[in-house]
Amino acid sequence: MPKLALLFPGQGSQFVGMGKALCDASRVARETFDEADAVLGFRLSRLCFEGPEEELKLTANTQPAILTHSVAAWRDLTARFPERLEGAAFAAGHSLGEYSADVAVGALAFADAVRLVRERGRFMQEAVPAGAGAMAAIVGLAPEQVEAACREAAQGEAVEAVNFNSPEQTVIAGDAAAVARASASCTERGAKRAILLPVSAPFHSSRMAPAREKMKPLLEATPFADPKLSIVTNVDAAAESSGDRLRNALVRQIDSPVRWLASVQLLAREGVDRGLEIGPGNVLAGLVRRIDRAIKVETYGG
Repeated sequence: MPKLALLFPGQGSQFVGMGKALCDASRVARETFDEADAVLGFRLSRLCFEGPEEELKLTANTQPAILTHSVAAWRDLTARFPERLEGAAFAAGHSLGEYSADVAVGALAFADAVRLVRERGRFMQEAVPAGAGAMAAIVGLAPEQVEAACREAAQGEAVEAVNFNSPEQTVIAGDAAAVARASASCTERGAKRAILLPVSAPFHSSRMAPAREKMKPLLEATPFADPKLSIVTNVDAAAESSGDRLRNALVRQIDSPVRWLASVQLLAREGVDRGLEIGPGNVLAGLVRRIDRAIKVETYGG
């Protein structure tokens, strides 16, 4: 029987207007955005639907926006098209998307997830002064070569490979000057491109350690249940079915690399041949295609 993996996007999938068409067509999606508005105490829905873009891009807003859109799409999908979920065997989310995955498979309450990611975004932004950190996507260079370039370029500062997205794309992050040096080194080593990303902090790098320390007690105080489906966690690229270990993975994820390449490779080894990206955009569908074309990914809710 075919095996399906549920995939949930992370930061980088936000855009003004996100979720509006879905909410216009779906009562359960509208109710999900209303719930997020009530939890946060402000109109997240209006920010998603109307902007302004500059405010939506602030990570403390972006993170609950993407989570809410993804959960709204998930709830609408399960209510209207449950047949599309036949064969579901695993779930996985990219970075922030792991919170959406936890909600979808019953490990984490949506209201708790909204509160957590709002604070996660705030703590991540506070961990590094504006302009002091940077991220860059390295395209066309093997991951081990990117790691070697980072070691060479560090020179006492922080720069690390933080998102292993595909065999051809690795994201680096750290101190701005060190990221610039590592990007140049990657180009010298044969990378096709080194693209500076428009982000407000060096996510998943060691510079996020202060955010991890602030998030840890919040996560430890939040109830987690064992999931209905195994979740492939970012930090370990391993299938997990314990609520306590899923909580621990979210703590460690904050200042650890996103091992998306290894996660998709694990899904392939487990016999997954279908993926369904649930939420805004289609970034994960593109990444999976670059990792293993045998896994055919559709999208829902974008």
